[in-house]
This record gives sequence, structure tokens and C-alpha cells, in this order.
Amino acid sequence: MKLKDNKKGIILAAGLGPRLFNPERKDTVKPLITIGELALLLRVIHNLEMAFCDKVIIVLGWKADIIEEYVLSHYDGPLELRFVFNPNYHLQNGISVLCAQPYVGNEFILTMADHILDDDIMRLIRNHHPPPGGATLFVDYKIDSIFDINDATKVLTEGRLVKCIGKKLDAFNCIDTGVFVGTNGLMEAISQVYKRKGDASLSEGVQVLADSDKMEVLDIKNSFWQDVDTPEMLLHAEKLLHLFKERD
Repeated sequence: MKLKDNKKGIILAAGLGPRLFNPERKDTVKPLITIGELALLLRVIHNLEMAFCDKVIIVLGWKADIIEEYVLSHYDGPLELRFVFNPNYHLQNGISVLCAQPYVGNEFILTMADHILDDDIMRLIRNHHPPPGGATLFVDYKIDSIFDINDATKVLTEGRLVKCIGKKLDAFNCIDTGVFVGTNGLMEAISQVYKRKGDASLSEGVQVLADSDKMEVLDIKNSFWQDVDTPEMLLHAEKLLHLFKERD
């Protein structure tokens, strides 16, 4: 695959993922669980190939050595991979984002190791640039199609701007897909929260940008995605993947 834009990607893969484990998978590391005969993390790396990245920063924490060894022995694609260890992986995911900051430029694509993403989303990202000093969140307005709405990160938008984000919002009109195109402004926003609280989530950084009208959204429209946090979500993701393969 020809890599055109020299974009940098970040994949967050540091957490324990305890809700996904069941008796059949109790010794499995979450990013390496297979779906459609491909490990979740490898699937996301291939997604970033589709987005024309040339380098991917993979932020690890829990079982980092096992994950790194697996990826190096199974990935043979064109991307340059760099593994970064987050020693504070027990904190919120914003800390993992900050761990990647020294290895990316002013613009990067950010996603999660446990998300299934339609190739159409990555094609949409290829030519997209976020607002200066801000970021773009890819969102799903198909609220009725969300598998577990209670677990979803909800977003209230006004035009293209994010107004509020969080799992507990009462008023919202779309859902966070876990895919971002960001600038250093997003890193700085997360840093502000971390300095104030000693911890920080990605959503809290997004809210900081939203408060200054620097956080935009892009609609994924008919594309599909699914986060994989529980055995039920895993089964649903497998069904989605099968359905959309038939579509193609």
C-alpha cells in the first residue's frame, strides 16, 4: 500500500480490559483477542494503514511484553511501529495519550486497540485536517443502532462543534466512536486536566477544547464501528463484521 501523507497514528492499548474476560478467555490479553481470525490490535494497525499513516505509536501497559512480542511476530505490513510503555496504566486513558506526545508531530490520528472500525471511516480520515490547535472527533448519529447505549460515550453537538461529552449525559445527539484526528492542542488540554487532578481522561481533554470551540466532529454516516468491552460486545462485533463483509 502506498503511504501518501506521512501521518502518525496512536493506538491506546495499555488497559487491563477486565470486563471482556470470561471463563474461556481468562488468560487472554485483551488487545490480542481475535475477531474474524485477526487480533483486535492487528486489526487497528491495518485500519491506520488504510488512513495512510506511515508510523504508529502503540501505548502499552498491562502485559506490555506479551503484546509487543505478539505484534512484532505477526505484523508484516509497511508501517513503522514504536511501542511506548505507560507505567501509570492504572490511571485514565488520557495518560496514555500523553505518553505518545514525544513521538508524534502536530497532527495525528488517535484510536483504541479494542475498536472494530469500518474501512470507510479510515478513508474519510485520509484527507481530513482538524481545526488549528484543536481536534476532530468522529461520531455516530445513528443512536438507535448503538449496541449498549448505557456504556457509550455520549456527545452533544451544535453544528460541527462539540458542546459536551461524557458517559452520563442526559442530553446528547451522537456517540463518540473513539477515533480522533488531533493536534498538540489536544495534548495540551489533557495536560491541563492532569496538572489539576493528577489524572485525566481523553474525554476530559476533549471537553477542555470544546469549552473554547476548538473541538469539532465529523459524521461517520453509514459506516460501522463497535467497541469491544464485554463478551456481549465481542459477539455483536463479530456479527457486524460478518454482515459488512457480505455487504462488500
